[in-house]
Amino acid sequence: MKKSHFFTLFAVLLVAFMPKGNTQTTKPATGDIRASAPTAGPAPKIRIGKAETFKLDNGLTVIVVENHKLPKVSFQIFADYDPVLEKDAAGYIGMMGDLLSKGTTKRTKAQIDEEIDFLGADLSSGQNGVSGGCLSKHSDKLLEIMSDVLLNPTFPQEELDKAKSQAQSGLALEKNDAGAIARKVASILRNGKDHPYGEQMTETTLAQINVEQLKNHYNQYLKPNISYFVVVGDITKAKAEQYAKQYFGSWKKGDVPKATYTNPGSLSKTQVDFVHKPGAVQSVINITYPVELRPGTPDVIRSRVMNTILGGQSTSSRLNGNLREGHGWTYGAYSSLNADKLIGSFTASTSVRNAVTDSSLIEFMKELNRIRTEAVPADELQVVKNIITGTFSQSLEEPGTVANFALSISRYGLPADYYEKYLEVIQSVTPEEIMAMAQKYIRPEQAHILVVGNKDDVADRLKQFSADGKINFYDAQGNPVKTNNAEVPAGMTAEKIVEDYVNAIGGTSKIGMLKEVQTTASMNVGGQSLSVLTWQKGGNKVAMEIGMNGQIFSKRTYDGTAATESGMGGARTLEGEELADLKEQAVFCKEAAYATGGYKLALKGIEEVNGSNAYVVDVERQDGKKTTEYYDTKSSLKVREVSQTTGQDGSPATMIIEYKDYKENNGVKFPNTMDITGLMPIPITTIVTEIKVNAGIDDKIFNLK
Repeated sequence: MKKSHFFTLFAVLLVAFMPKGNTQTTKPATGDIRASAPTAGPAPKIRIGKAETFKLDNGLTVIVVENHKLPKVSFQIFADYDPVLEKDAAGYIGMMGDLLSKGTTKRTKAQIDEEIDFLGADLSSGQNGVSGGCLSKHSDKLLEIMSDVLLNPTFPQEELDKAKSQAQSGLALEKNDAGAIARKVASILRNGKDHPYGEQMTETTLAQINVEQLKNHYNQYLKPNISYFVVVGDITKAKAEQYAKQYFGSWKKGDVPKATYTNPGSLSKTQVDFVHKPGAVQSVINITYPVELRPGTPDVIRSRVMNTILGGQSTSSRLNGNLREGHGWTYGAYSSLNADKLIGSFTASTSVRNAVTDSSLIEFMKELNRIRTEAVPADELQVVKNIITGTFSQSLEEPGTVANFALSISRYGLPADYYEKYLEVIQSVTPEEIMAMAQKYIRPEQAHILVVGNKDDVADRLKQFSADGKINFYDAQGNPVKTNNAEVPAGMTAEKIVEDYVNAIGGTSKIGMLKEVQTTASMNVGGQSLSVLTWQKGGNKVAMEIGMNGQIFSKRTYDGTAATESGMGGARTLEGEELADLKEQAVFCKEAAYATGGYKLALKGIEEVNGSNAYVVDVERQDGKKTTEYYDTKSSLKVREVSQTTGQDGSPATMIIEYKDYKENNGVKFPNTMDITGLMPIPITTIVTEIKVNAGIDDKIFNLK
């Protein structure tokens, strides 16, 4: 008599098919390394190597740092142009940089890759140019390839198509990544969409990107007279000069567009911003605002020490010590303070359970204010100085670090010994200077407090942090979300909504004619296509197989009494919630069973789903398992279902199923497309290729052995 859309069954079974990580949870470490701070010593002497600088006739600035310890050399071409607004094609500049090394007038991408591999070298490209490294004896050959890549790119259409496809997959992944959503929306809120740092690639802007845009940007902005050729390693100045003239001397100089921007200002008061992620069991917190901090200014080094104490990448930072070690609410709480020639930024962030979101924010604010008002103890300060010293010293082992130092000195007009004296400045920082930096750059009273999470569980408790007691809602693209003023009609109940759904898909009379349903579908998981076969019979039997290229690697079966799972890892009996899931999915319409099956229903209100209003209904099964279901207010069809599951790493996860493309078969409407997010790091799309109704299914399909 009942019909369960097989799509829900796909999701339920797929949860079990996904490999799980260790489900044990590790309590954050306790203790504080600040209690055993080593005594202060003199700052180690750093000898980075003297940079020699000169220019070619075309304006290319050449920077050479000799280091003959190893027979290696690194090369970098860096075009130093102003940030560019990409507008309705946001993302094209990054793709220009990526495609720079994907084909030239002399070489295909495959030929470039083959030649670089043969040399044992590396080569990469980006929106500011190209870089590479090799054994010094291969310098001529690598530079010939680099010169070809830089001066003769073709930006092949097929490579752009690949890049756009990869970007599309990346955007799809971000839709279910609360951290990625928080970073994107924070950038928009902090800088504004009309600033280069606030622009974000979307599916709409991605579709607008074309080869001509890439070529135009390359022709306008990659010029030698604004560029640097940085050479570091086993090489002499004379040889570097020869290479520069030989391989880049023919590069034609030209005028490069300049740009000025109105930088974002600070908020006059703290603002709470929220992005709703249906069913989320955790909240991502992001406290952020712009700062006026320019590279090379005296504050940069001192403010770095201050931020390292507050929330730098160290287990001994205050934020980490409070939220992780002290309360056990998170596995990491951090802050960053970034200098930039246009506008810098401050961000403090973490991820916590819904129940402690507001408590975590209280502790964040406590630490942000404490570093502004209390002098840092000498032993705590010394620990941080030692951490920075160790990290800095280790970084000098990488040639790329030395290259970046030399480039920064030239770009920002730093003293020639800026990095050689870096550790001396670090060791000289005083507690008074730490407080001065904190008072200047830590401004919780002017911050965006952004939270990405489940608004039903979290949002109302955040009003206390807003200066005006309000919460501003945004979507995952940083667009303001209008308050949904739609009211539930008088007399409407959850039971009536479910009844309307049953009628919308065909009604009890048509559903009652279903005796067997066999479904064939394809499931796309990260570009891999899986075959999915599902059989339902009698309303009390169900089986599902998932395979690839004709090979079945997993099957779940329920024969009306017991259930098993079999596959490459052997077989096992399903019990508890897994057995209850299959029993529920065996019926032809689980929604029609809500009224008589002991389910509890609650109408929560109306929310917008993909541009249309939908009733939100909480459903609780007899065993306590809960789902939230969304039914379109006009069509009455189910459009979304949200439930909690276990992710691949063993941690709690929120699974969201979007139902689309309903089509009628034997008088009953079936959704023919299902998008699943949250189950895996990548989204899953399942598309029906065939549905057979009452065509005969052999009972052998449901044998448990």
